[in-house]
Amino acid sequence: MNPQTLQLAAEVATQLASTKTLHPTQQWLIAFMDTQKVTTPVPALTQTASFRLLSSDITTSLSSDASNCLPQDIGDVNTVERRLQGPVVLQLLGIEDMSKSRWEQVEAIEALERGEGTKGREIIRVTNTQEEDDSATNINKGGGSHKLAIQDARGTRVFGIELQEIRGVGLGMSIGCKMVLKNAKVARGLILMEPANTTILGGKIEAWHKAWKENRKTELKAAIEASERNARANA
Repeated sequence: MNPQTLQLAAEVATQLASTKTLHPTQQWLIAFMDTQKVTTPVPALTQTASFRLLSSDITTSLSSDASNCLPQDIGDVNTVERRLQGPVVLQLLGIEDMSKSRWEQVEAIEALERGEGTKGREIIRVTNTQEEDDSATNINKGGGSHKLAIQDARGTRVFGIELQEIRGVGLGMSIGCKMVLKNAKVARGLILMEPANTTILGGKIEAWHKAWKENRKTELKAAIEASERNARANA
């Protein structure tokens, strides 16, 4: 890159780190800048870069330095309690509403497929504009906490439990959604998530999201059928 582009790239990287806690790799940043005009203002470049990063697989787009990632033994169930200082950017691999039965989870997924969300107790039709705005109205909160499968830029996977309601967390979340964890407690290999330590950035990996919805619904229905067969056999 020429000196002007290098300077722009450095400014974009600084803005991404300070506003979103996103630290793209040098390779990703160079490839991104190659597609942009040097006359584009830095705020516009930063916004475009942020959108693309939130839609990317962070194991290929973000720095995997230890300071930006989870401890590799984060899932150790023998560690009674520890503190995750962070900030660490993670991406969503899967989510489960721990308050819902399997049938209720199937119904919730199908409702979202029909474009229906919830606002309080009311079922509403979610428009494309609302979905693109990542509005909280299309996040089906359910009646309790959620269990999230999440992953850092190094590929380390861990589960998080929502202890208190976090805005943007629910069955309507997009797979690939990015979030930042900071100063979170980890107990027996589970990250304890609450509003004070979790910030949802948004984003979506379309292929992952589609595959998860299809596979999750299939898994739930298979588990329901297995339970029904066992119940009939034991009757």
